[in-house]
Amino acid sequence: MEWLADLIACRLAKISALLIFGSSFFLFSCSDSEEETLPFYNSAEFSAEWISPTEAKYDSIHVVDTFSLKNQLGQTITKDSLNGFIYVANFFFTSCPGICPKMTSNLQVLQDSFAANPQIKLVSFSVMPWVDTVAELKEYGEIHAVNPSKWYLLTGSKERIYDLGRKSYFAEKGLGLQKTTKEFLHTESMLLVDKKGRLRGIYNATQKVDIERVSEDIKVLLREE
Repeated sequence: MEWLADLIACRLAKISALLIFGSSFFLFSCSDSEEETLPFYNSAEFSAEWISPTEAKYDSIHVVDTFSLKNQLGQTITKDSLNGFIYVANFFFTSCPGICPKMTSNLQVLQDSFAANPQIKLVSFSVMPWVDTVAELKEYGEIHAVNPSKWYLLTGSKERIYDLGRKSYFAEKGLGLQKTTKEFLHTESMLLVDKKGRLRGIYNATQKVDIERVSEDIKVLLREE
């Protein structure tokens, strides 16, 4: 676990540099041999775990469960459709007057930032699929300049979406595990998922600073094999 000790020491040094020098933090770097990596998240508690491919636990890292839903063009999108892509997932509904417009606006920034990189996707699951039909999602996407080849707006089974949100993406953290599908799923969380369907980050999609954070973390994942 020497590699983990080095990584933690590196991150602590970066944090110290940020607190002391402010913007000059960006001039600070660890040695080239200590390449930054992101943790894995295996539970709704979101305890960060750095797990080496040489560890036995590596083969049992939490992976997003299977699903089959329709996007805004009526195309079937499954978990397998996203294999090999890095993506950011969130949960919304088109008529939401509160946090959803902020999330959509911020995700537009993320979409535009990685417009030229085909490895990056955005996936927004509707938590009101009985209202958000394919046609409704298509209209919403057109209004908000959503690129349907880059950003999937998904609808389908309420039970499947809620189960995914709470038990697979842990979008409501530990509290969500105690809820049933009768209780509305409403969260500002967005999740970063790697090319193998594993959770690598959780952020607040209403906060611009978190859009910057996830953008930097995506760049870290792009350097992974």
